[in-house]
Amino acid sequence: MSIQAVIEEKLQALEPTHVAVENESHRHAVPANSETHFKVTVVSEHFQGLMPVKRHQRLYALLADELAGPVHALALHLYTPQEWASRGAARPDSPDCRGASK
Repeated sequence: MSIQAVIEEKLQALEPTHVAVENESHRHAVPANSETHFKVTVVSEHFQGLMPVKRHQRLYALLADELAGPVHALALHLYTPQEWASRGAARPDSPDCRGASK
């Protein structure tokens, strides 16, 4: 199973109404077909009442094995359903990696 699929499966513990795991490794200075850099967007009622740092800590706990091994970076976009709706169901774009052009 790919690392991306493992992440997607583990995020189901948050009972998300929306989840998107995007492998952005190709935008970084890593070998082809790497699974090291991901953008993760999760919309869940489990984030209700939690400050962003607590939301991130929940994800870090869920993905501890991946973060201890193959995953180098996560861009986290974590919303309640109300926050997601107020954003027009959109997450920010990732910037280009400055090291990828080297």
